[in-house]
Amino acid sequence: MIQYIKELSDFGLLILIWLVQLIIYPSFTYMNNENLLSWHPKYTTMISVVVMPLMLIQLFSTFYLTYNDFNLILLTQCILIILLWTTTFFQAVPLHNQIETANEMQTAATKLVQINWRRTIMWTFIVILNFIGRIDNIKHYM
Repeated sequence: MIQYIKELSDFGLLILIWLVQLIIYPSFTYMNNENLLSWHPKYTTMISVVVMPLMLIQLFSTFYLTYNDFNLILLTQCILIILLWTTTFFQAVPLHNQIETANEMQTAATKLVQINWRRTIMWTFIVILNFIGRIDNIKHYM
């Protein structure tokens, strides 16, 4: 059951990060500073309601499964999740804070698009690893 919850959170975050990468963050670069300053706090509040539960579910379920059913795929996913949290809180959050304080907003918006590619690739790889794990399980039972 926890495996399915983990995979659902992984997939939800994958869809979300691609929407953020291809649509949401680039849209920031098209907004004038006044509109971005007005919209950004609303966006961060609303997206946090969706993202934080998913990230926490992903974190705890992956660590739980790795501890109880250790394998290389889960270990790799744990490492990627640690890197994701690090990138999120030490790179993306400061750029969001920079936008909120009207400090070089367009530069921060452009940097968000650039640094977010790392997170997009990592979340994509986590989901690919889920498929590899499923294939390995099928082979194991054959």
